[in-house]
Formats: sequence, structure tokens, C-alpha cells
Amino acid sequence: MAVRMMVYVGLLYQDLIRRGEVLNKKHLPPVLPIVLYNGDQKWTAATDIAELIPKVPGLVSDYLPQLKYLLIDENQYTEADLAGLKNLVAAVIRFEHPANGAALIKLIELLNEWLDGKPELKRIFAIWIRAVLLRQSKHTLVLPKVNDLKELKMSLAERFDEWAKEYEQKGIEKGIEKGEALLLQRLLVRRFGALPNEVVNRIATATSEQIETWGDRVLDAVTLDEIFRP
Repeated sequence: MAVRMMVYVGLLYQDLIRRGEVLNKKHLPPVLPIVLYNGDQKWTAATDIAELIPKVPGLVSDYLPQLKYLLIDENQYTEADLAGLKNLVAAVIRFEHPANGAALIKLIELLNEWLDGKPELKRIFAIWIRAVLLRQSKHTLVLPKVNDLKELKMSLAERFDEWAKEYEQKGIEKGIEKGEALLLQRLLVRRFGALPNEVVNRIATATSEQIETWGDRVLDAVTLDEIFRP
């Protein structure tokens, strides 16, 4: 990682020079390299490129590269710790592990307030958050491309509303299926007496179509076997 960070900083400076975005007297702007770590294992990699190069005597030692990066281990912070910090790094960590959809929407609202007057940062964060959500969902989440945090919030709110309606509808359908299964079981007990365990299990795992078919046979069937015939 130390080598990669040195390369990243070098590429950034090259790009700034190419675009003419340097300071007065051709000075380069200061850069703070940060590594956000969310792995399970303890971080053991060197945080300075100098740690990876053996010390040597003589003139060469004066020219060995040095570049440190700031390591932020996300596992060292609780949600309560992060919620009390009003800074972008804390927000980034919280976006990695939102408690639920409502918490995610609230985070976007807070970030939009913090970045008031900074449209470019809003755009960058909107693109990044969308990428994180797509990656976490393994691209099962459908989100349009956005260029603003407000757009992202609206897209997510609409998607969460769709999920809530789908969940509610599935719950209703599941409840209806369960009610139909219990009704069929009661009717069969009235007609044929106590049911064998295998029949009870079969009803419990049946589809709504099967329940409906068996229910239609209750009045005409003479034996229990006739109810469940192919």
C-alpha cells in the first residue's frame, strides 16, 4: 500500500501539472494520503515507503524516498463515535455500513448540508455513494446515474418505497396462503378426522394453486386419498 500511495500521489501531481492547476511560483499543493481500512484482520502493512527500504550508508541514504499515509481503521469506531463527528471521513465510514434505508437517506441529507456551496464535492460524493450501493448489492439495485446528492436521495427514496410496497404485498399474499391452508386443514379434519403428519406437512408446504385444487375436492371426495390424487 505504501508503494501504491506514492504512485497515486505522483500521478495526481502529474495531472495537476498537465492541467495547469498548480500554486503560485509553480508550487504543488499539499496532499494528505489517507487509507480507509474496513477489513477484519489487524492492519500490519507499512505506512511509510521508507519502512520498506533497508538503510544504507553513504550518499544513497540521503536520497531514499519517504512518503507516509494516514491509516484510518474503520473497525476502531462505533456508530455512536462516528455520529458525533461532523467530518467527511466519518461520513464515508458510515456510508459503508448504514443501519437501514432510513439511516442512509438521513446521511445523504446531512452530507448535503455539510457540503452546501460546494457543488463539485456534492457531485463526487453522489457518484461515489451510488457506486458503493451498487457494489454492496452486487448490482441487483437499480439506480439511475446521478450528479447531485438531492438526485441520489430522491432515487433511493423512490426505490425504498417500491421495496416497502413489494414487502407489504408479499406479506399479504403470504398471510392469505396461510389462511387458506389452515381452512383446508380444518375442513379435512371435519370430513375425515385427525390428519396424518405427512398430510399436515404437505398442506403446510403447498402452493396456493395446490391448496385451491385440494379445496375444490373436499365436498365430493369420499376418501382422503382422493383429495390429493395427481
